[in-house]
Order: sequence, then C-alpha cells, then structure tokens
Amino acid sequence: MAVNANTQKTYDYTTKYEDLQEEFISLTPTETPFMTAIGTKSIEQPNWVWVEVDLAAPDSANRVLEGEAAPGNDAATNGKRLMNYAQLSDKVVEVSTTAQTATGVSNLHRMAKQKAFKMKEMKRDMETMLLANVAANPGGAATARVSAGIPAFLRTNVSRGATGANPTLSGTTVGYPNAAATDGTLRALTETLFNDVIELAWTNGGTPTFVLCGPKVKRKISTAFTGGATKYKDIEDKKITAAVDLYISDFGDMQIVPTRLGRARDVLILDPEYISLAWLQKVNATKLARTGHAERELIAGEYGLQIDSEKAQGVVADIDGTL
Repeated sequence: MAVNANTQKTYDYTTKYEDLQEEFISLTPTETPFMTAIGTKSIEQPNWVWVEVDLAAPDSANRVLEGEAAPGNDAATNGKRLMNYAQLSDKVVEVSTTAQTATGVSNLHRMAKQKAFKMKEMKRDMETMLLANVAANPGGAATARVSAGIPAFLRTNVSRGATGANPTLSGTTVGYPNAAATDGTLRALTETLFNDVIELAWTNGGTPTFVLCGPKVKRKISTAFTGGATKYKDIEDKKITAAVDLYISDFGDMQIVPTRLGRARDVLILDPEYISLAWLQKVNATKLARTGHAERELIAGEYGLQIDSEKAQGVVADIDGTL
C-alpha cells in the first residue's frame, strides 16, 4: 500500500533512542579457575621464604639387633628454603565531575561501575600472570618486581617436548625461580603422556586432583581419552554429553577445567592443597588527589605465588591441541 507524502517514519530520523538493555551484561569472561582452586595466605615482606621438606627414601634394610649398644646417627631431615617475590598490580580510574553527575544507559560511565570493571580486569591480569612461564625478579628502583608463575616452579613431574628444558632456581639451599622453563617442540597430547605425569606426581608424594588446560586440549581429552574417563556426573534423559569433566586415573579422580587465561601449550596437573596466593596487600581502592574537574581512584594489590610442594604438581608441556 502507498504511504502518504511527508509521513514521518523511523527510517527518516537519527535522533531516536537506541534499543539498549538498562542493565549492562558483560560478555568478557571473568572466570579465574586457578585462583579459585588454590588457597590464600598473608605475607609480611615483598620477598618471602617458605620451606619444602623431603623425607628420606624408605630404608628396606632398617633392621637392628635387639639391645644394640651404639646405634649410628641418621642423616638429619632438612628442608629447602624456597622464595618468591610479590608483584604490585594496579588500575587507575578517572571520571570527570560532569560524567559522574550525568545520567546514561546503565550509568556505566560513573565511578562505581568503572571501579567494578577495573577490579574484574585486574583479576584477569593476575590469573594470566600467575599461569605465565616467567621467572621471579627482585626488581629495583627502575624495575618492577616479578612473581614467578607456576610453570617456572615445575621441575620434577614433567614431560617436555624435544629441546624443552626445566626452569632453574637461584640457589641450592635457598632460591627462587631465576630462569623460566624453556619451551620445546610442540607435540600431540596422548593419554599415556597424561597418565605418566599423574603417576610421577603420585609417586613423589602428591595427590593431584585438578587439571588446567586450554580449550583445544580440553576438547582433545573429551574426544580422544577413553580409559578411565567418565562423562559429566549429572545425567539426564534425552541429553547427550560429549565432554569429559572428570577423569578417573589409577591414582585418583582428576577434575578437567579449561582456562581462557593460561598458556595453551601447558597441561597443568595440580594438587591445589600445596599452592597459595600470598597477599602482601589485598586489593583495595584509594582516592587520589583531585586535580581540576575530575576524580581519580587507584585500585591496587600486591601478591605472589607460593608453591609449598613442587613435587605434588606436574605439567605435560609443549602440547599442540590441534594435533
């Protein structure tokens, strides 16, 4: 049908409101499975020390004579002093007084919302750095301190591609990770490689329960791993589940968790009981000095990673999830 001349239509003007949801929905992922799984603790210095103790190997000849007069001394059980450094992370928000007063869709421009967004962003920054293959750095007047990420601690229960090498410590009796792991040749993940590292961790005293991997590796585990695998626990009629979220190994159940923020090439096999996020300063917001027609706030936290027992953890490194 015809439309009369000069009839105003929505196609003819650009001043109409956009059809926006009043409540803002963020599509940016904020999950931090590593930090969620591990414990937390407080520290009192930017560089802090903890002790890892290894018991002596079992002595299969520990038999002595009844009434033995002068039994010899056994070697003392001493620990190794490990160290890491706390790093300082921050976000700064500045909002003009006009923006703080004006009304907008969901008021995303105001200080309260901006602070909430920056805290979520910083949490993602932290997860990414804690999972990064970086050595610790004591820092200096012109250099920020660096907390070593978990791949830089893993030296015992490891499987690496060709040309890959373990990280190193700065000392033999006390030290921090002073060199990250050397990445090796990428290769395919197999169930045998996966189970070999689980066995190593168990043999060395750990009880790993948590596997952190990239999305392509998660799909590989769901489709290629067969022995001891179970589909997700809640089974409903007429629903097909193609994902493996729980892997039943010979040495315990493994929760398989994908991460968006970790290294795609590392399959971390972890015992979270022996990992802590150590806080020197917990995250807080502080008002900064006002200059002119704007308000500023600083969001900051100081923290580092503590691995109480490196021998309870493992990694299948240098994995290409597409192979």
